Amino acid sequence: MDSIFHRTSVRQYLEKPVEEQKIEKMLRAAMAAPSARNQQPWEYYVVTSKEILGKLSEASPFAGCTKGAPLAFVACWRKECFRPDYAQIDLSASVENLLLEADALGLGAVWLGIAPIRERMDEVRKVLDIPDRLEAFAIIPCGYPVNVNPQQDRYEESRVHYVK
Repeated sequence: MDSIFHRTSVRQYLEKPVEEQKIEKMLRAAMAAPSARNQQPWEYYVVTSKEILGKLSEASPFAGCTKGAPLAFVACWRKECFRPDYAQIDLSASVENLLLEADALGLGAVWLGIAPIRERMDEVRKVLDIPDRLEAFAIIPCGYPVNVNPQQDRYEESRVHYVK
């Protein structure tokens, strides 16, 4: 579980493609996440087109790094799942698994939130021609990092409350 304490948000990538087997491993990790009533509401788009990556980089004021990535995952949820009110929580677990696997594979990635901001969700829908049955949740640019920075120690004992 070293990736939990190693993973950082990576926004600069080498011009090197990510191997298909690594992409599949990240998607397998994403889909191994827990979900409410095991609904598994996720679907993923894997984008390697430079043109589309450029368009996705304009979907949010924080998505500029997508343009320089060799690939981006776009996480979506299915509207028809049993508990749509839990879908964003389920997708959060899924995206975190993907990020941890990316780190374990020597890659870097960053979670760019799209949901719940309707304008950003609609822009991603337009760029990828996402069907109405899905909602865009996040863009996750991914690739080999230009450099690796150490993770900050975020543990804060004052935020832990024991009940005995």
